[in-house]
Parts: sequence; structure tokens; C-alpha cells
Amino acid sequence: MPVKVLILEDNPVARSFLCRVVRESFSDTIVITEAGDLETARRQIGPLAGPLGEVRPRDDPFKLILVDLELPDGNGMELLAELARYPATKIVTTLYSDDDHLFPALQCGADGYLLKEDRFEVLVEELQKIVRGQPPLSPAIARRLLTHFRGGAAGGATDSGPTPLGAGFLSSRPMALGRGAPLDHERLTPRESEVLTYLSKGFTIKEIANLMGIKWFTVNDHIKSIYKKLNVSSRAEAAVLASKQGLV
Repeated sequence: MPVKVLILEDNPVARSFLCRVVRESFSDTIVITEAGDLETARRQIGPLAGPLGEVRPRDDPFKLILVDLELPDGNGMELLAELARYPATKIVTTLYSDDDHLFPALQCGADGYLLKEDRFEVLVEELQKIVRGQPPLSPAIARRLLTHFRGGAAGGATDSGPTPLGAGFLSSRPMALGRGAPLDHERLTPRESEVLTYLSKGFTIKEIANLMGIKWFTVNDHIKSIYKKLNVSSRAEAAVLASKQGLV
């Protein structure tokens, strides 16, 4: 089954450029849907909730969504907030590199932040990080985040500052691993247990996908679920906890 990608960008030239970046970044069969405004994007995504308010995306949801921030009918952050529980990797693609755009986007659930002014090769390389379980961040954005939080630590920052990206695209809202947190491994599905075993042995997401004969986006979905069930925010924490419980 092809991987569905939604690109929300109002500039046709930039949209075409991002389509090329996406196709170059992944070996999977890609089906790209283009949207030039929020209304079109929402229509393509479809209803996000069922009759009882539960999250019920379509049977074939988008797995990757690129979101521009400045749009003719609103701001891309509106869509990010609406998609907080939507099962897709959401990447901001914009020209804005300032804190006033960066941190609110991350707090709205963005799993990565790329600058459209970066070279084609740089954007391809950053998007490919998704397969390795890393957040796609333009070099300038990575430096800004590092400088911000280093500066905050030096100045005695408190918890009132902006929320960092945390565990990267795998979990935009990771939960901390508490002392003595129980491993609720009985809730892991057989597929999740298999993924956890491979993770603990150091395999990358792409390698796990090849070993299991599934798409890397599917592996990523399993990892998100594992992190949530084990109450961890990184593969290292998951591996340690699984090892202590004798699962791997």
C-alpha cells in the first residue's frame, strides 16, 4: 500500500519543490495530495472524530503531513492543533525561523521544523531522519533550539519556558519515565513486542521495517504505541525497561 502524504502550501512553486523533496527522500511508493489552503487540507483529511467524539480518521490516513504556517485562510498552527491526535508525522515547512513561530509550532504538536530556504539536498537529508527515528530539523533551527535551552540552563530557567521537542517525531508529547514505573507489557501486541525486541538490539526503523516486511511508517506507529504504554520517551528508556523485565 502506498504511503499517503499531504503537503499544505499556498505557493505553487514551493509546493512543487516540496513534492520533489518528499519523493526523493523515501524509497516507498508515495501518493502526494496537495492543498493550497486550510479549507482544502481539512477536506482532504476528512472528519477527525466519530459520533461520540472519539478520534476516528479514515481507514487510509495520511502518514506524513507538511504544513506551511502562513496561509491565505489562516495559520498552519490551527491545523497542527486540530491534528494533535491524528496518526501522522507532522512537519512544519516555512520561511520563519524566529522563536515566535518555532516554539508555538512545536507546542501545537509539530514533529519537526524545516526551512524552505534550505538546499534541496539538506531538506532530503532531514526528512530521511524520520526513518531513523530522529526529528527533521533544519540546521539553523537545531542551532536555535540548542542555544535557547543552553542559555535557559545557564540562566536558571524554570519549567515555565517553551516545551522542547523532547523525544523527537516519535512522540510530540512524551511522558517521563518515573522511578519504578511498571512495565505494562501485557498490553503490548505481538507486533509491538517484536518491534521492541529489535529496538533493544539497536536496529533502525528502516531495518526493522525490512526485517518485519512492513512499512517504516507502520513501525513508527508501533513505536509510538510502545512509548505510550511503557511510559517512556526514548528507545534507550524502552530498551532498559524491557531488559529489566526480561522481555528482550
